[in-house]
This record gives sequence, structure tokens and C-alpha cells, in this order.
Amino acid sequence: MPDRTVRIVLAAVLVLLALYVAQPYLQPLLYTMDTPRAVTARGDLAQSEQATIKLFEQASPSVVHVFAQGAAQNRDLLDLDDEGGEQGGGTQTGTGFIWDGAGHIVTNTHVVQNAAQSGGSVSVRLSDGTVVPATLVGLAPSYDLAVLRLGRVTHMPPPLAIGSSADLKVGQSTFAIGNPFGLDHTLTTGVISALRRRMPTSEGRELSGVIQTDAAINPGNSGGPLLDSAGRLIGVNTAIVSPSGASAGIGFAIPVDVVNRIVPELIKVGRVRNPGIGIIAAQEAATARLGIDGVVIVRVLPGSPAAQAGLRGVDPQTGDLGDVIVEANGNPVHRLADLTAAIEEAGLGAAVTLKVERDGRVRQVRITTTDVAENRQ
Repeated sequence: MPDRTVRIVLAAVLVLLALYVAQPYLQPLLYTMDTPRAVTARGDLAQSEQATIKLFEQASPSVVHVFAQGAAQNRDLLDLDDEGGEQGGGTQTGTGFIWDGAGHIVTNTHVVQNAAQSGGSVSVRLSDGTVVPATLVGLAPSYDLAVLRLGRVTHMPPPLAIGSSADLKVGQSTFAIGNPFGLDHTLTTGVISALRRRMPTSEGRELSGVIQTDAAINPGNSGGPLLDSAGRLIGVNTAIVSPSGASAGIGFAIPVDVVNRIVPELIKVGRVRNPGIGIIAAQEAATARLGIDGVVIVRVLPGSPAAQAGLRGVDPQTGDLGDVIVEANGNPVHRLADLTAAIEEAGLGAAVTLKVERDGRVRQVRITTTDVAENRQ
């Protein structure tokens, strides 16, 4: 009896061993699927997915691809190897979106500035693939905003719904639609990472109240919309902070409340009437080297409100300092951005109360703002 048990056990072991050795050869024979597999029912999409899909389907027809060709950089139309980069080659590309039923398009100044300065051409590709010529309506370099107008189209895409940036909260969901690296209508998602950031723009100005988001923004996204979860415009994507030039989770958008103020001005008069007092300020680096806390006036424009108020710049003969602005409307002024923020908050034709230091003495001056750029013309 023991011998029979041993034989049974040995036989079982041998069978198992044989199966183990043969397993790599048997498995492909038994389990290989050489015909299409049956589709597994998925069920409904998650509510958050459905909401995102709906948002994209509603908003994407209003987003366009902008191509700005410099007049001095015309090349063969087949040479498109620079598409998708905003600084490469002869064509700058970016994103824009429909502002109103008249076909006005909002984008960034830096997307179209070279074409505007050289007398080049701008064209727009709609979501259906149609390419339409566009004309430049106005530029606001101080806000990195530009307005174009579409040529004749058979069907005008709908304008985006407008939201507000005044009540945004850190942690809110954000949705960016654009054309990164020339890839049409790309959706990226994220959250508002921070609010009230400062961002330098051209002409030595700084834009305050900027939205920071971690939604991926890359070259080609510039000028595209930043949306909230209701599909409303809350900002215009304009810049990223990245050593490599690609998205590193830090992108910036111009707040929609600024856009909603500047764009109608560009449509009306082609430029923005910036309130000012008529001074040329020293560079912040030079002011810091002198150990001065405030805005050093280098020069006062003739006939400006600053000149009428008796403000004085640096003496061109001796180099002696004139006036240093240290406060505006009750708020301390440490740098030019503080002064311009106070002036812009006051608006055109409004009174601004300044505290000015000269020769160790501080005095108060009341100045009415004006459109300094208009006065220069």
C-alpha cells in the first residue's frame, strides 16, 4: 500500500512538473485572441468628465489660431517649420478668441506686434479649418492685449461668455484652450494657483492682479482664453515661467476685468488712453543703488499735470535729485508699479494726491491725471 501511494505521489509530481515546463508553450495556444475582442461596457462618464467635455464643445468653436507674418520676413508658404512657436522664423503664431458678433478677436500684443510694426499680414484659422484674413484694430502693449477683426466669413463663431476676475478664489478649476506648438484646439486643465501676481509688460509697466494657474500653457497658447468651470472667460493666457520654455506649472493670465475694460477702448479708438501725470521715472535698479525708497523723477514732460504742479526732475546740469514720490492716494510708493497702480485705479481725469520728497522735506501735491500719450502727439 505504501508503494502505491508513493507511485501516485510521484506521478502527480511528474504531471505538475510537466505542466510547469510546458506552461510557456500551452498558454499562447489556449489564451491567444486572434480575433477582435468584445468591447466591455463602460457605463456613464463621471459627472466631472461630462462637464469638461461640454465646456470644451461649447467654448472651442470660439477659439482661433492666429498667424502673424512680418512683411520683411516673407517666405515660401510651404515653409512652416516654425509653426507653433511665437518667436521662431518669419511667422509668429498664437491663439485668440471671438469677442463679439462683429468678428472682433482678442489676442496678445506680442503675438501680432512684429506684423503690426513691419506692415505684415495677419490671418486666422477658425475651428472648422477655414483660414480668414484679419485686420489689426488696436494694440495695448502695456497690457499685452490686441484686437483683430475677421474678414468675411460664412458663419461667425459665437463669442465667449464673459466672467469676472474680482471674485476668483485660489483652488478654483481652470481650463485653457489654445494651440500649443501649433496643435489646434488643445484643452488643458488645472486650478488657480495664486492671485494678484505682478507681471512686467512693455514700456516699463507692470500689470497687477494677474492670475497664476498650473493649467499647462506653452508657446502657442498666448492670447487664448482661461475659463472657469462654467465656461466663462476669466483671463487671457499670456506668459509662462520656465527655464526650458515649456510648461512648468506656472502660467499667467491677464484678468478678465482688465480685458473687459481695455478691449472696448481698443475697438473704439485703436489704442488705450493710459492715465498718467507726465513724468519719466528713474530705473528701479538705479534708485536701489542710491538707497532711495520711492520713485525718482528724472524728467517732467512740458505742459503735463506734473509740470503744472511744479514737480521737478533731476537737474541735467548738476545731476542733483529733484522730487521723489513716496506716497500716492494714501498708499506707500516703493517703486513705479505702485505709482502706476494708484494712477490707473484713479482713472483718467481724476485727482491723485501725492507725497513728494525734495531736499529732505515732504510736501503734498494734488494732480489731475490725463492721457499723456495723447498730449505727446
